[in-house]
Amino acid sequence: MDDYFMGIAFAVRARANCTGQRVGAVIVKDGHIISTGYNGTPRDMTNCEEGGCYRCANRGEFEAGTGYDLCICVHAEQNAILAASRFGIAVEGATLYTTTRPCFGCTKELLQAGIGRVYFLHDWVYPDERMRAEYARLQTKVQGGMKQLPLPDPDATWATAGRATAPESIGH
Repeated sequence: MDDYFMGIAFAVRARANCTGQRVGAVIVKDGHIISTGYNGTPRDMTNCEEGGCYRCANRGEFEAGTGYDLCICVHAEQNAILAASRFGIAVEGATLYTTTRPCFGCTKELLQAGIGRVYFLHDWVYPDERMRAEYARLQTKVQGGMKQLPLPDPDATWATAGRATAPESIGH
């Protein structure tokens, strides 16, 4: 089932319009998909591919992991939680499948929403070495844990073009 739900996250990711990293997310509860999300600009705003986000349009001005306060993109995990909320669907105790390990902000939101377990495909390393321990500590608070799935990604080059990387990975 993990392969199946991650495959759906791949399909959802195809809608992502961020010019950096493209991410798809699926929230599953009791074996059923209850919400999906991909990263991109808010509804009724010009998307990144058309210059809608200053940070995405001017990536050279920002070091990896910075400038998020100027970025108007909504992350895939956020969009999945918000879509469920908009339609009155509870996500507490659900499992999230996402094509990239959730960032610091999304991890806080997943915890607050009560997401019980997270499966991700691509690792993401917090870019500020001084804060990696805090990021790792926060991720340990996901009750059912965070687990990387060892699956091939046929579109990895397209999807991870702008991802943060570092020489060492945080613990799983």
